[in-house]
Amino acid sequence: MAPSWQRLGLYACLLKRQLHDGPDVIKWGRRGIPGWSRGIYSATGEWTKEYTLQTRKDVEEWWHQRIKGQAFKASEADKSKPKFYVLSMFPYPSGKLHMGHVRVYTISDTIARFQKMRGMQVINPMGWDAFGLPAENAAIERNLHPEIWTQSNIRHMRKQLDQLGLCFSWDREITTCLPDYYKWTQYLFIKLYEAGLAYQKEALVNWDPVDQTVLANEQVDEHGYSWRSGAKVEQKYLRQWFIKTTAYAKAMQDALADLPEWYGIKGMQAHWIGDCVGCHLDFTLKVDGQVTGEKLSAYTATPEAVYGASHVAISPSHRLLHGHSPLKETFRKALVPGQDCLTPVTAVNMLTQQEVPVVILAKADLEGSLDAKIGIPSTSLEDSALAQTLGLSYSEVIETTPDGTERLSGSAEFTGMKRQDAFLALTQKARRERVGGDVTSDKLKDWLISRQRYWGTPIPMVHCPACGPVPVPLEDLPVTLPSITSFTGKGGSPLASASEWVNCSCPRCKGAATRETDTMDTFVDSAWYYFRYTDPQNTQSPFSAALADYWMPVDLYIGGKEHAVMHLFYARFLSHFCHDQKMVKHREPFHKLLAQGLIKGQTFRLPSGQYLRREEVDLTGSDPVHANTGEKLEVSWEKMSKSKHNGVEPEDVVEQYGIDTVRLYILFAAPPEKDILWDVKTDALPGVLRWQQRLWSLVTRFIEARTSGQAPRPQLLSDKEKAEARRLWEYKNSVISQVTAHFTEDFSLNSAISQLMGLSSALSQASQRVALHSPEFEDALCALMVMAAPMAPHVTSELWAGLALVPQKLCAHYAWDATVLLQAWPTVDPQFLQQPEVVQMAVLINNKACGKVPVPQNVAQDQDKVHELVLQSELGVRLLQGRSIKKAFLSPRTALINFLVQE
Repeated sequence: MAPSWQRLGLYACLLKRQLHDGPDVIKWGRRGIPGWSRGIYSATGEWTKEYTLQTRKDVEEWWHQRIKGQAFKASEADKSKPKFYVLSMFPYPSGKLHMGHVRVYTISDTIARFQKMRGMQVINPMGWDAFGLPAENAAIERNLHPEIWTQSNIRHMRKQLDQLGLCFSWDREITTCLPDYYKWTQYLFIKLYEAGLAYQKEALVNWDPVDQTVLANEQVDEHGYSWRSGAKVEQKYLRQWFIKTTAYAKAMQDALADLPEWYGIKGMQAHWIGDCVGCHLDFTLKVDGQVTGEKLSAYTATPEAVYGASHVAISPSHRLLHGHSPLKETFRKALVPGQDCLTPVTAVNMLTQQEVPVVILAKADLEGSLDAKIGIPSTSLEDSALAQTLGLSYSEVIETTPDGTERLSGSAEFTGMKRQDAFLALTQKARRERVGGDVTSDKLKDWLISRQRYWGTPIPMVHCPACGPVPVPLEDLPVTLPSITSFTGKGGSPLASASEWVNCSCPRCKGAATRETDTMDTFVDSAWYYFRYTDPQNTQSPFSAALADYWMPVDLYIGGKEHAVMHLFYARFLSHFCHDQKMVKHREPFHKLLAQGLIKGQTFRLPSGQYLRREEVDLTGSDPVHANTGEKLEVSWEKMSKSKHNGVEPEDVVEQYGIDTVRLYILFAAPPEKDILWDVKTDALPGVLRWQQRLWSLVTRFIEARTSGQAPRPQLLSDKEKAEARRLWEYKNSVISQVTAHFTEDFSLNSAISQLMGLSSALSQASQRVALHSPEFEDALCALMVMAAPMAPHVTSELWAGLALVPQKLCAHYAWDATVLLQAWPTVDPQFLQQPEVVQMAVLINNKACGKVPVPQNVAQDQDKVHELVLQSELGVRLLQGRSIKKAFLSPRTALINFLVQE
């Protein structure tokens, strides 16, 4: 009896127009269904022999909603399955998906399907990074409220995601601009404040004159331009909110060593953080012996020697000389440009109580990103020279014992300690007393999160004339955005205009107070969203520790390399903080990271720099020229954008080629971490379409063989045919091993598709009697469909429906009453593993990895034999046959052979 989902489809066909049987169908006579020549098997009960454009459309139309209904839903209560958390970076709801979105979500969807077929408890959540400047700017342009614009875009983009056949765990959807989310962003901010990690200070900040807001250092490029608006950034002194990311610099730097390689991003993170060798210590400032109330934080690379300090040095650009400090004029009077200047201001170390003078240095910039440092002559020749020039006194506090050990002297309770021990003891004491001591680098700055715009999470602080800054009580969260209509941001934050909202009472003394009118940088919202996905409906806390501990860390995080510094750094920081708050047991949020490359389109540019539309270009000659003037053009591949006229609309491509073809092209065109040069003229897109047609032909051939009236009888095979079937069995096992490894280890899904193409070619070349009588052919064909299913779910679902109704099957280990996406992932047969050891030899051509070929271990060190085996393999035949091989290099230790060929 056919499964219910098939029977319903067959009954539905009775509503269609009856046609005469045609030569392009295979009838299932035993079913007693009238013959149709249009539609697909799942709808008609008849098999169409050709995979035509109409067949493809029918297949995707039929299976789209059925596959969508198999979305990833998981229950933490089911502990019988291991968990797998695959996460793709959530999008900003701009209103339109681009091909970059299609790529990242196709990869995550494919891997989620694979892991589910492996028996894992899978979540593949999706949400919306919905606050930020783009929505606010769009609202200004369209005279709309940002919330209306954002929600409209979310509805449209979710519809687009569904049209692409992407299945997410929609029951876990989050939207960062909704109060039920940003309530907990505010909660985390208050926890940071209570821990001394969120603070407000006046600082020289980056001001974007176009977007009318400040930017974090990470949001300004190396040329001084805004990462979003492209405007030249200005420097201003403003009182802003910061999160003390420097407090976790050393922990985050050290933790990188325990993570798997992140496609070079670990190195970028390490470089951004810098060498964590010193710390900041806090000072109070005095003038003429009187405490001024002003504080100063200064860095030293040798805090253990701080009792030997001679001065504190500040740069000429320090806020004390330019901001609103009461000491501004005192410092300015002491300043002599181009000279190191001793000032009448003294700094009292809040840890040691030692008092030293403040010096303004002649040079404009200190090391790294510093603007203040502690001068310690005993550990710095530069500090020693300055102390001598200005006649500053200091003590030598480091002594070397006869055995060469350096110990502290004249350093209070740290006297006698070894330098390393004193470093640890002094920095720990400073942290306990909250006067600095966090081990960090001289280049990392704290995270500036204040934004002078409306569309962001309100900072939950109240400013009281009597009590100073006071956090909003947790029970009063969320502090929701007021309803306003002006979002220009000019003249301060738009929130300042909402007087009823701004004016409030102090939570502590109940006196008159005002709310903070800055909002948070949207990167704060995305610094913890991966936690919320584990418990998205929680109304009592940001997330349950039990649920976070179950799902975290994210097993595979997929996103663009452009987030290597900002987002990943901030997310790691928040995760480390939540760990220290006992909110989660894991420090690091992401285990494996897959940084996918860009999809680039071809651009055509006049020498003037003007980009041309494709229809303005004449491509008939050897070089592209302007269609009107014949002028030669500059041709390049660049990130797709409207302004460069090189974009591709996802809907248009899907309409022309189909969902599965686009998915396969994206996965096959390049390894995930490499850029794709989108050119439909290349072999890749037509190639994967031809492969679907070959898969269809394979299944058609099998159906014809098994419905020809001759029953399959393995015992009829000759010895030669049995040997052929045995080779298919070995090839199938090798492909299962390699494809599984690509899915779990290197994520080279392009290589996985190559392996499956090789298996389909081997099956196509099998003799007719092997196809009819051997269980090996049937099993390899079924395994091929199952392994292709995560990548091309629609066509394989239809092919599996055809296979399921073939009579007298020889393989009973498949769940024939379930669809292909509900099958168990194929495993390597135990007998195959008992064969002589096989080495998976990586094959490179001109230093570029192309795949792997199984080689017996006993010949894996013999270059000539490995060379020969690779040339005989499917990969070798496809990539090396007919090419001039100049030389081959074998590396037995790394199981690698590199062919240098003539291009």
